Amino acid sequence: MTTTAPVGLPVVAAVLLAAVLHAVWNAMAHAIDDQLVGFALMGVGLTAGSVVIVLVSPLPASESWPYLAASAVLHVAYNALLMWCYRIGEFGQVYPLARGTSPWLVAIAGAVFAGEHLSLIRVLGVVTISVGLASLVFVGGVPTRAARPAIAAALLTGVAIASYTTFDGLGVRHAGSVAGYAGWLFLLQGPVLPLVALGLRRRGLWTQLRPHLLTGLTGGVLSLAAYGLVLWAQTRGALAPVAALRETSVIVGAVIGAVVFGEKFGRWRIVATVLVAGGVVLVTL
Repeated sequence: MTTTAPVGLPVVAAVLLAAVLHAVWNAMAHAIDDQLVGFALMGVGLTAGSVVIVLVSPLPASESWPYLAASAVLHVAYNALLMWCYRIGEFGQVYPLARGTSPWLVAIAGAVFAGEHLSLIRVLGVVTISVGLASLVFVGGVPTRAARPAIAAALLTGVAIASYTTFDGLGVRHAGSVAGYAGWLFLLQGPVLPLVALGLRRRGLWTQLRPHLLTGLTGGVLSLAAYGLVLWAQTRGALAPVAALRETSVIVGAVIGAVVFGEKFGRWRIVATVLVAGGVVLVTL
């Protein structure tokens, strides 16, 4: 294995922009009380955007299709796990734990499957970001015994995130077209939750969707743009630093929560912000 080159500033800028977009669409999803309705609408927006991309982009190379198929399944599993987390746990605890779990798992997978060897300083950066994000679990106080199922669900969600990130990092490098890979990835996964919602809610679905159309559809398009930027970055940087930089979206989300939703920023969010900022500096060295 050879040590990977430093993450360039264009890649850092692209992933940080993706983090902002990711935080925005998650805030939109959080604003819709009915999670199934919210994720179904975002799936519709995701599917519509992906159709446009597929029509104007080259077909991904055949070598990338096994990765595409596996990632699409993992993305659907991730969305289902995320909804489960939101149902049984507090957003402020389960979400940062899920996102904080994935970067160091991606670092291990990148070393095993992509031959990426990070310098000690960048490994420290990935770990620092993960610790910073995981510390947000304590925003609501020390987790109780009753919170353990939600914590377990969050950790499982983190494994799903790390898995699809690794598959996509490898797949997009074989695709020959980032846009083509992204378009087909979203087209394969986008319709699943809308169809599930239709099957469960049937005739009452439209009435439930209508008040949230603009928010949900916009969130879907933003999620496409956010992950498209990440896919591009994965063709130009090691998987672990890109994954770690992407998860700074949790800090952006905390800021949005404080400014838009009036949530208290608090001591643990300050600690997490400092750790994540320090980790970002380290992974770019």
